[in-house]
Amino acid sequence: MKGIHLVLSNQPIDEIDLRILQQLLQDATQSHKAIGQQVHLTGQAVGARIRKLQDLGIITGYTISWNPEKIGQVVHAFIVVFMKSNTAHQAFLSYIQHQESVIETHRVSGEGCYWMRVRVHTPLELNAFLDELLTYGNYKVSLSIGQVK
Repeated sequence: MKGIHLVLSNQPIDEIDLRILQQLLQDATQSHKAIGQQVHLTGQAVGARIRKLQDLGIITGYTISWNPEKIGQVVHAFIVVFMKSNTAHQAFLSYIQHQESVIETHRVSGEGCYWMRVRVHTPLELNAFLDELLTYGNYKVSLSIGQVK
């Protein structure tokens, strides 16, 4: 299956579970009945398998695709954060959990300690966010000029 590479040995899932997962990845709004038609099961059987995938922690949630620019979030920044001390990490992690403008944060090896993806409405809003980041460390910012994939 394109996009899914799982080793099935010692896993309580099978090829049908993977096909259901692929259907959900393509469009999570599909009904169980519609998915069932694709994988040759009843909607009820699909629902049971989806609950199993959730119980196993394979499906951890659902999300949507959207266009943030349509609601004015036109500034899209990628920020590398360099912590100023080992003791700043916990405070930083607590801070970003409450920041709606932070879309993603990854602890990384290599350059910097964290990579963040941020969306805000204006450059002024980004500047205020960057000023707050200085509490925890220094940063390097790159602005997106267009998404290609």
